[in-house]
Amino acid sequence: MPLFDRNVSSRDGEIVASSDAASRALSVTAVENDFVAGVYEKLASVYDLTFGPSLHPGRIQAIQRMGIASGDRILEVGVGTGINIALYPRDCAITGVDLSGPMLEKARERAMRKGRSDVRLLEMDAADMKFPDNSFDIVYAPYLMSVVPDPVRVANEMCRVCRPGGKIIFLNHFRSPNLVLSRIERLISPLTVHIGFKADLDLPGFLAQAGLKPVSIQKVNVPRIFSLVTCIKHGSA
Repeated sequence: MPLFDRNVSSRDGEIVASSDAASRALSVTAVENDFVAGVYEKLASVYDLTFGPSLHPGRIQAIQRMGIASGDRILEVGVGTGINIALYPRDCAITGVDLSGPMLEKARERAMRKGRSDVRLLEMDAADMKFPDNSFDIVYAPYLMSVVPDPVRVANEMCRVCRPGGKIIFLNHFRSPNLVLSRIERLISPLTVHIGFKADLDLPGFLAQAGLKPVSIQKVNVPRIFSLVTCIKHGSA
């Protein structure tokens, strides 16, 4: 029995799953871990300047959406330079993982500056995480799913390590439902991977292939081309 129902419609008039979504190509662009690691090794020193302030409203809204309770165990998948570290309350347990060593070094430096010795930072492939099942109350991927080679596999790993009843949250740019804009995003996606993301990741296909049923989809940032997608893991431990 699947953890999540597949047939659901979102807010904002978007259809987030459909009968053909499970077989839909998620992107015209394919990448490998070595390529992604190389891109983010180059971006590590400028990431906060390039993707910091412009994407920060979405980060704040994601933390608010989590509804963090005292003692919650939170996993941030793709912690990058640790730009979210200061946003988390101090009475919860934070673990951050990332594939990029240089990005993690920036995150460790930030944690030290912020006095956050309580944050655990680990170098790890999001598609093959070394945590037991049901380890976390909230599993969060900020601006990650359009970066990884296999977003469905990453989503499956996020589900695995999240406890039943826990939240799985994605903050990401997805391909526009507008036909003209979606064609442009497909055209530029082979170029945008060189600055760290695929421009054309398909949200309905991603959700259908991962077997996810969102409880909310909220547009964030300006322009409002980013989505905050929240799911609940059902089932028993």
